[in-house]
Amino acid sequence: MKLINRLRYLYHEYPRQYWLMIFGIVLATAGGSMIWPFLLIYASGKLDLPLSTVATLISINAGTGILASLIAGTLADKVGRKVVMNFSLTLNGIAYFLLMRAETYPQFVGLMILVGLSNPLYQVGADAMLADMVPSEKRTDAYAINRIAHNAAFALGPAIGGFLATRSYDLAFICAGIGFLSYSVLLFFLARETLVKPSADSSIPTSPAEGYSYVLRDKNYMAFVGMISLGLIAPTMLWILMPVYTKTNFGIPEALYGWIPTTNAVMCVFVQYWVTNITRQHPTLPVLGAAMVIYALGVGSVALMSGFWGFWLSMVILTFGELTLVPTASTYVADIAPADLRGRYMSMHWLGWGIARTLSPIIGGFLNDNIAPRAIWIGGLLIGLTSALGIFLLSRVSSPRTSTQTEP
Repeated sequence: MKLINRLRYLYHEYPRQYWLMIFGIVLATAGGSMIWPFLLIYASGKLDLPLSTVATLISINAGTGILASLIAGTLADKVGRKVVMNFSLTLNGIAYFLLMRAETYPQFVGLMILVGLSNPLYQVGADAMLADMVPSEKRTDAYAINRIAHNAAFALGPAIGGFLATRSYDLAFICAGIGFLSYSVLLFFLARETLVKPSADSSIPTSPAEGYSYVLRDKNYMAFVGMISLGLIAPTMLWILMPVYTKTNFGIPEALYGWIPTTNAVMCVFVQYWVTNITRQHPTLPVLGAAMVIYALGVGSVALMSGFWGFWLSMVILTFGELTLVPTASTYVADIAPADLRGRYMSMHWLGWGIARTLSPIIGGFLNDNIAPRAIWIGGLLIGLTSALGIFLLSRVSSPRTSTQTEP
């Protein structure tokens, strides 16, 4: 009875539209995660090209996402959060249906560009919409719940996807497409726009160029984005390259490997709230620096492993870095961003993620092909520790900030 009362209380703490977003992200993530962890394996089997060449597909996807991140922030602040979210979900659903018919490298490139254009639109729009609906004091928990829902879906996706992939990749692609399109329909009919247009006497610039100029002049924030981007190269290499690394060098099949990302998701579901309750009690930037140290150790540990349980342990270590970083970073951005520029601040934040996703396959592929497979993980360790040092130094020169703009 106490549990039911707690859940009822939690439900009424947030708007209904917030819970619609939570339900929708479960639909989309459950579908997309059935295929994304195995995409390089699928593409490698289709194309029969070196890993460094196939890995460029992820770099192309992420590089396109960098441009889309900038566009997304402007659109989210000008035309609305809901529009960009709907466009992203629909485009993603279509792309997954088309991917199962791709046979050549140029076809994969075109579809990676399509997905790269659409992904940041949802992320930026959703983060801005959540910040619009939820007051500052509740945002850390709101972002944490969002992560829990995302990972609850991700707990099922790779395990089911790995099982399906050993029989037919088409089934996994179909599930991904249906998940994205279903969420898009629900959002279109049931959600309202949360963007509040700035008043005529607002001191915040409203044109796209002036808006990003305002963000770029925020030196401490740009340093934060740079350090986060650098540090995220390490865990991104693990997510993208470890499935191929473990299968090529140690013979671990997709059906077995699928339990490794599933472990990450299960931990995020059951441990995220506990970690957030600890991290919220400490200054934000030192917490983010600690997250980067944990990320680096998780990635570096892969070099020491040679079997399933070793790689599983590396993912467990890395997951604690994720649990520490993601809700804290999103809350930090939402709190310091002026309300009228929240989309563009979020865009710049996700731009850093896009840069990391662009560079990590290139760096990892180069280390694999020109030095040794294990060099991927040593490189990731050094990159992650460098980022952590930068964030700790930044915390010494930055003073606490919150937005002075009136919340919508």
